[in-house]
Amino acid sequence: MRRAVAVLGLWLVAGFLLLPLAGKIGDVTSSDPALVLPQDAEATRALLRAREAFPGVDTPTAVVVYVRDGGLTDADRSAVDADRTVFERLATGHVVGPATASRDGQALLLSFPVADKAVVKQVKAALSDSPAGLRAEVTGSAGALSDLDDAGQGADATLFIAAAGIVAVLLLLTYRSPVLWVVPLLAAVVASQLSSALVYLMGRHLDLTVTSDLTTMMTVLVFGAGTDYALLLIARYREELHLHPDRTTAMSVAVRRSFPAILASAATVSVGVLCLLAARMNDMRSFAPIAATGIIVSFAVMTTLLPAMLVLLGRWLFWPFVPRFGAAPVVRRTFWHRAADLVGRRPRMLWTVTALVLVALGLGVSGLRLGQSTSQMYTTEVGSVAGQHLIDRHYAGGVSSPALIVATSSTVDGVVAAAKGTGGVADATATGRSADGRWVSVAATLTDPPDSPAAKATIDRLRAAVHAVPGADALVGGETAVAVDVGRASERDNLVVVPLILAVVLVVLVLLLRALVAPLLLAASVAVSYVAAMGLCGLVFQALGHPNIVHGMPLYAWLFLTTLGVDYTIFLMTRAREEVATRGNRDGMLTALVATGGVITSAGLVLAGTFGVLVLLPFVAAVQMGLIVALGVLLDTFVVRTLLVPALAIDVGPRLWWPSRHAHQPAAPPPARVTAGLPG
Repeated sequence: MRRAVAVLGLWLVAGFLLLPLAGKIGDVTSSDPALVLPQDAEATRALLRAREAFPGVDTPTAVVVYVRDGGLTDADRSAVDADRTVFERLATGHVVGPATASRDGQALLLSFPVADKAVVKQVKAALSDSPAGLRAEVTGSAGALSDLDDAGQGADATLFIAAAGIVAVLLLLTYRSPVLWVVPLLAAVVASQLSSALVYLMGRHLDLTVTSDLTTMMTVLVFGAGTDYALLLIARYREELHLHPDRTTAMSVAVRRSFPAILASAATVSVGVLCLLAARMNDMRSFAPIAATGIIVSFAVMTTLLPAMLVLLGRWLFWPFVPRFGAAPVVRRTFWHRAADLVGRRPRMLWTVTALVLVALGLGVSGLRLGQSTSQMYTTEVGSVAGQHLIDRHYAGGVSSPALIVATSSTVDGVVAAAKGTGGVADATATGRSADGRWVSVAATLTDPPDSPAAKATIDRLRAAVHAVPGADALVGGETAVAVDVGRASERDNLVVVPLILAVVLVVLVLLLRALVAPLLLAASVAVSYVAAMGLCGLVFQALGHPNIVHGMPLYAWLFLTTLGVDYTIFLMTRAREEVATRGNRDGMLTALVATGGVITSAGLVLAGTFGVLVLLPFVAAVQMGLIVALGVLLDTFVVRTLLVPALAIDVGPRLWWPSRHAHQPAAPPPARVTAGLPG
């Protein structure tokens, strides 16, 4: 008991020192694209060179487009001129060029730099007096940033509350106690806030890139994984309370027996996310220490603070189902006994059919489209996207987002000529010379919309053309160039990091199970489960009308589904290894399935629920990530860990545990019904 008090005291001190810093994480959060893109990508180098040579070059640009179907009227043009006068007061430098008319006479376009997103709101307010029938939208980089800010307003708070709420409801249903659920939920909240505090310190003192997307994923990860650890510990603690009169002793045994599985799980996720350090994308590399911090903090909280709280508060927390010493647990046949009966009767047929179903689901991957344009990133159309659509309809596709070329000033004529002679480039114009006279900037307007495959192909041709100009040292950047470089970096990351993560999972399983055959089969099941989940989501996304996924989605999905999904494998197989020692391979596996079925189901539902709250965000990528992980975890929980793995383990027999001593057990007895006496 004194140890529990000491542990609680240490956490109170840590909380007193760190929790106030959690609210400051916004101070180190950045949206600078240069901190997200690959450092060695040409688009990144072009941006950094342009910033140095032309201060303010990446100042947000507001592009206001006016459209009247059937043709603009004199009243429309007068209104645009009046708006232009207003915009001159709002624009950086107080200069707004003349309106650019479309060839069809139906649109006018104004473009000017603005200081920040707050100015964009004033620009939008000025458009409210436009003549009836004249449509006006604000787009460009400033409009996009403003819409992004509006869409994400309060998202972190919403996500935190929703995640806490879903965990609370699921824990209440799991424990059927009006009190017990509060303790693990409080521990998860503490872990989340302490993780945010540590990430703030890392961003402040270690120059770590922190973005709102990364902190959002960390919050969800901490709640999901941390609650899983709590469920495993509490399930074992409740078992031990029936066997020990002293709850401190019961907790000591529960921690000792559940600790290897929790440690292996936390180690798998931590080392798995650290594999992202091998990625080229800066945001992925930054997510590695952020996610690892969240997992390590969750592990520490759930294996020290949570046990201390449970011991100090006593058995009454489990009311009305209080586990009494000496009282045998209520024994009843559950779904997991029936599942064990099914697995035990015809394991070979069951795992074969299950594997075929998973492979069939995997065919749905063909419905996914890699690459998500700006216009596809929101669940509903926003002003900047609507404005871009209007521009695409009435102007050359890339007029609002030209490619940026930065080259030596002495070669400007050659660079402009090379750009103009490139297929897919509508026009190219020198737009400025650096103060020291060394560099010149050239804007190349593309004929196709900036997010289109044709525009991306033009960037490759444009780069080849300007690179060939002697002495130009030209770099091509801009929105489309960024999309090209991000896509290629992500493809490389998928090829390199995915095998690394799988290798981590395999090594952890080998060390944990002290076997070779079982880890290889389990790693294969992880891969099949992932493909099935992505295929299922491909069908769902097609039905929702959002088949396009961002380039980094497959890697993030693999990371979460593999490292978090293997938790359930670890929970099942560590218990199986324990039971196999005394019951033999078949009965030991079935006993483990029954004993861990409840906690794995609860953990899977909690993890699916916490990631599922991402669907509340107005971003397609967030909705997709939430659905991929939620559906993947449920598939893993109810199909892979319940049917495929146990059936395969029984069919393989004791050889599953080769080369450990469990591999030399006698052959399994004939199938028999799993009795209600098995622990459940």
